[in-house]
Amino acid sequence: VQLQAFGGGLVQAGGSLRLSCAASGRTFTSYAMAWFRQAPGKEREFVAGINWNGAGTYYSDAVKGQFTISRDNAKNTVYLEMNKLSPEDAAVYYCAADYNPLGGNSIIDDYDYWGQGTLVTVSS
Repeated sequence: VQLQAFGGGLVQAGGSLRLSCAASGRTFTSYAMAWFRQAPGKEREFVAGINWNGAGTYYSDAVKGQFTISRDNAKNTVYLEMNKLSPEDAAVYYCAADYNPLGGNSIIDDYDYWGQGTLVTVSS
């Protein structure tokens, strides 16, 4: 499956941004999806995940209550709605697909496909 993430950009602290990740190539519902992020000088970290039908969502403690992950299987797209952004949220955000539709997996190496990343910059 091919993944293309977009929607990043520059936003002021306290603002909102919605990322999208479009998938193509294989049956989208065969995959759980997730967003990871990597800030400069830091390791890539799990942000949020969603199971194949959207009924199960999972978040890191850092973004719980602030970010919302969702998916539209008719459009083969997963979204990440980010609110109340702070400079600590600035990073390259990556979408990823796991050929285990149950979701909830935060382990980077378990994901089978990755998008190219989209940069989120937050000004203070």
